Amino acid sequence: MSPAHLDPPALLDRLSREPRAALCHLPTPLEAMPRLTAALGGPALYVKRDDLTGLAFGGNKLRKLEYLLGAAVADGADCVVTCGVPQSNHVRQTAGASAKLGLECHVVTLKGRVAKDDAAYLTSGNALVTRLLGAVAHEVAWSGDRNGAIEQIAADLRAAGRRPYIVPYGGSNGRGALGAVHAACELVGQIGEMGLEVTALAHCSGSAGTQAGLGVGLAAVAPEIRLIGIDIDAEPERVLGDVRRIAAETAELLGLADTLGDIEFDVRAGFAGPAYGVVAPETVEAIELAARCEGLVTDPVYSGRGMAGLIGLVRGGEFEAGEAVVFLHTGGTPGLFAYPDVF
Repeated sequence: MSPAHLDPPALLDRLSREPRAALCHLPTPLEAMPRLTAALGGPALYVKRDDLTGLAFGGNKLRKLEYLLGAAVADGADCVVTCGVPQSNHVRQTAGASAKLGLECHVVTLKGRVAKDDAAYLTSGNALVTRLLGAVAHEVAWSGDRNGAIEQIAADLRAAGRRPYIVPYGGSNGRGALGAVHAACELVGQIGEMGLEVTALAHCSGSAGTQAGLGVGLAAVAPEIRLIGIDIDAEPERVLGDVRRIAAETAELLGLADTLGDIEFDVRAGFAGPAYGVVAPETVEAIELAARCEGLVTDPVYSGRGMAGLIGLVRGGEFEAGEAVVFLHTGGTPGLFAYPDVF
């Protein structure tokens, strides 16, 4: 990574110039995981609890939505359009944030991306909470295009005299990634307060905005911390390309493009199972181990896969015994209830 150019307060000052809606309970805790550390016999493990951001069961997407929906309110939008699969954590959090801000939420539900059509998957968990929050659903068959259907729904709303604001798949664009830049500043501050010497931060990476924002933030204020994104889509090359593109957008928004230069991103493959949303045995083991060692609940599609990646890296000798490593828990707890057969 590039050398540090800013301290956290200076980077936070740049972030403060962007529209932002207060949605999260911050700062989220940074906690030790001593029993998981002992069970794995590896580095000292910590968890950054972004599953505790609060609104609508919480999760890291709320950090993105603070900046995305802050811009929506500033632009005078009266509704929001986004998309995701039936069990999308992002959709659930977007619906909750929209409800809190008084914006009508339209959701493109991508049917068929996950080869699972049982009642638990289609109606419980995140799908149930999203309905409860009042989102308007538009079902569309999965074609591989993550954002095309959003544009069509937004066009229809404009034709009807509405003022829609588009939130991309996963909330992942340069503006959404500002939330992860903020998270990087918050984490670095906590590390300092706790007197830790953290060498790595691991998290699950899919729609790429979180890794892009964390990468920009750490490159600016703590380049000594390695950032490891665990691919959860079984599409590591696509993820890496999106991370680089979104990071460039984020750095441009913050006026850092010239000073940070090219950031080296690490997207780790091999922990996503056979396909997105298909749960591998390694993920089940990781979810159970984190739960039984630390009382930490992760989900089968995102945070549980990230945990499986962290455990796999520790077991594979990625870290020295004396290192301190942080895992970013991105949330997703309601998704557990869509996969009762797995457990």
